[in-house]
Order: sequence, then C-alpha cells, then structure tokens
Amino acid sequence: MANTYTQIHIHLIFAVKYRKALIHSSWKERLHQYFTGMIQKNDHKMLQINSMPDHIHMLIGLRPDQALSALVQNIKSETSKWINENNFCEGKFHWQDGFGAFSYSKSQLSNLIRYIINQEEHHHKKTFLEEYKSFLKAFEVDWEEKYIFEDLK
Repeated sequence: MANTYTQIHIHLIFAVKYRKALIHSSWKERLHQYFTGMIQKNDHKMLQINSMPDHIHMLIGLRPDQALSALVQNIKSETSKWINENNFCEGKFHWQDGFGAFSYSKSQLSNLIRYIINQEEHHHKKTFLEEYKSFLKAFEVDWEEKYIFEDLK
C-alpha cells in the first residue's frame, strides 16, 4: 500500500476460557515470545505484552491492511494449538470467545505500557472482570453483561 501512512496503536485484552487461571509463570514468558513472533510475522509491532494467569494484555502497532478480528482469531488459534502441543496445561487450553480492543494515541502509550507492565500490582486491587469492565466504560463501549467473558464452570 504505497503512500499509505498510519499510526494505529491497539490495546488487546482477552481471557482464558471461563477465566481459568491456566497461564503459569513457568511458561508465560515463552507464551509472550510466541505471541510476539506471530504479531511480527503478520508485519505488526508488539509494543508491550504481559499476562496474568487468566488473561493477556498486548499493545500492538497495527498495519492497516489486515482486519483486527482476523489477526486476533489467528493468534488465539495458533497460541492455543502451541500451548496444547507443548502440554503446558492438563486438558485442553482454549481462549475465551471475543476480545477487547482499544485505540490509543502516541501520547498515551507510555502510561499504557506502564499499566501493562504492572499487571500484578493492578490485580491486587481489581479483578480481571472489574478491570475489563472499567475499560469498556472508559472507552464508552456499549456492552451487555451476558456477553462478557464467561465465568468458571
């Protein structure tokens, strides 16, 4: 796409199926590296990534010629497959359906990067669900409770 110049920064958030605490500290850095490789393979930029046992945050620089939903579907599918092939979890690993995506300007990135880095600190004060709903409210996203990530079964 010659002569196309963009600066698109997207904060992605999605959860482990049923918000189960399956992302273990013993392999989470490898997961982050795998996600980073997939983002780069699709010609996007990983600006920051971090996860908690039940969800993940990524800040990416998105190129405009790939639909965000297609990218997320691909990275969720491929990482689930990778986690299962490496037997990191007992039983099958799945990501929850859906995701949150929030756009940021360049001037907001340093605060967001700090936020993503400090996930453990934030979750001493707030659950993932509280955090996720606070993003939806802050960005004035219309949402229905029944479509928010499913609880443990």
